[in-house]
Amino acid sequence: MPTLVALLAAYLVGSLSFAVITSRLMGLADPRSYGSGNPGATNVLRSGSKPAALITLALDALKGYVPVLLVLVYGPRWGLGEATAAFVGLAAFLGHLYPVFLRFRGGKGVATAAGVLMAINPALGAATLLSFAIVLAFSRYVSLAAIVAAAFAPFYQALIWGVEPALLAIAVMSLLLVWRHEGNLRKLIAGTESKLGQKVAAPLGALPSHDKPRAGPGHARKHRKGH
Repeated sequence: MPTLVALLAAYLVGSLSFAVITSRLMGLADPRSYGSGNPGATNVLRSGSKPAALITLALDALKGYVPVLLVLVYGPRWGLGEATAAFVGLAAFLGHLYPVFLRFRGGKGVATAAGVLMAINPALGAATLLSFAIVLAFSRYVSLAAIVAAAFAPFYQALIWGVEPALLAIAVMSLLLVWRHEGNLRKLIAGTESKLGQKVAAPLGALPSHDKPRAGPGHARKHRKGH
């Protein structure tokens, strides 16, 4: 029973879409309405608000990190070990991908997976993030960096720290993360993928009222006069 409670709690925490929550609190357009439509930090950055993107990134990482850390610290008294902690991290990751609060349409899980890895094994998390950072620095493609880092993570675990129970949870996360980026991979091949920091126009409905075109009688008269 404690294992099921921990898994369910982690999934619900993972289901909190901080991209949507942060955007609403900061008066930004819903990240699902522009760019890639992905409720994640990278797409929030396309709104032009770096603070909102950084907050989203930090909170998405924490919702993967904190559940695992809590199980590692408090789980032993309930009979929960490191293997359970790893699968609790997987549950949080699945919550981000398939959030119950957003009709199971979530993000791609890069930040949340990073948080899970840092909690399971800080050295593994650091090695994976380093791989991500190197690819990102040279390519400026977040999606490519995420795919490469996800592919390397289970191999780092197996080759350096051995085949442990956590390896299965890490491998499943990696496979799901690569699969969720399948559309990005197609765009990378086609040369149409957006680079880091590239802005996209927000939908008209998301613009402030004073930025929307007016459709009143005066506007119509000016329009006719101009023609």
